[in-house]
Amino acid sequence: MIIGVPKEIKNNENRVALTPAGTQELVKRGHTVYVQQTAGVGSGFADEEYAKAGAKMIKDAAEVYSLAEMIIKVKEPIEQEYKLIKKDQLVFTYFHFASYEPLAKAMVESGAVCLAYETVERVDGSLPLLIPMSEVAGRMSIQEGAKYLEKPLKGRGILLGGVPGVKPAKVLVLGGGVVGTNAAKIAAGMGADVTIMDVNLTRLRYLDDVMPKNVHTMVSNEYSIRELVKDHDLIIGGVLIPGAKAPKLITRDMLKTMRPGTVLVDVAVDQGGCIETCTPTTHENPTFIIDDVVHYCVANMPGAVPYTSTLALTNATLPYAVRLANQGWKKACVENTDLRNGLNVIQGEVVYKAVADAFNLHYTDVKKFL
Repeated sequence: MIIGVPKEIKNNENRVALTPAGTQELVKRGHTVYVQQTAGVGSGFADEEYAKAGAKMIKDAAEVYSLAEMIIKVKEPIEQEYKLIKKDQLVFTYFHFASYEPLAKAMVESGAVCLAYETVERVDGSLPLLIPMSEVAGRMSIQEGAKYLEKPLKGRGILLGGVPGVKPAKVLVLGGGVVGTNAAKIAAGMGADVTIMDVNLTRLRYLDDVMPKNVHTMVSNEYSIRELVKDHDLIIGGVLIPGAKAPKLITRDMLKTMRPGTVLVDVAVDQGGCIETCTPTTHENPTFIIDDVVHYCVANMPGAVPYTSTLALTNATLPYAVRLANQGWKKACVENTDLRNGLNVIQGEVVYKAVADAFNLHYTDVKKFL
């Protein structure tokens, strides 16, 4: 198979979809890999490393797209890339279709086969290609939240872990999944007073067993959230419904009950956000303020730590990329249910129900194509 790796062009996105090591694995199996020049530089991988691993280096992104049967990316295509994607081309990347209708419609019109990292799902319900970035984003949410609690950045001016004689900050984590667990772990390690909320009692029992004593668990409901946001300093939104829009757990009216300088970090912003007032921001302009509450809503948080993120992501994606390259998307998806669940759009038709429902698009059962 001919595989193309274009350079990511989203604002401050420094990750790359394939490392030199991954390139070598594909090349030794007889595949051709085209990598756009400087695609890996932001993650610490020089063009020479790719060339040594057997990649063919190409200067222009358009040429990478025109040559490739499969495009491997990190982030969803942005507007200037829509026209580069060809009919029947396999695009393997994060799409987050449910959060952005123009992208969904553009990919339907392209006639491409869109296989989304975020909906590749195992039989046990786990999301193997979302987990590594959720781990990074969950840990980063506390790192960024602690920074924006500083007064020069319009926060409350509170140190997350406090000091002897002064209470630590109070951190509220919405969602006990991968993001929430990693956020709570880091916040607790920094000495904060942490509350983690979820609707799943089994999950809360597990978290109660494994978390340190400064992490408290609570069942999530609107009444409890309304009460807790009044006196918590940092609030992390980390809820996920695979492939669908995130539910709005914090509403606009709740902001007026929060203390000035409270910081909100919405890690779910890729899927539409679980905080009503959050809209996607960039690493260049990461925050905005509504009702004296600081909102941090960067849509590609792991892009700020590209070396760690690229290695974590490609460790997970490479086995699937190899399978797709070896077998072709159709046979690979017939034989592997994880990959079959990742199919969102095929040759002009939406085959993932949550995406179709999000925008009232026609839904076609994936079995039609397999």
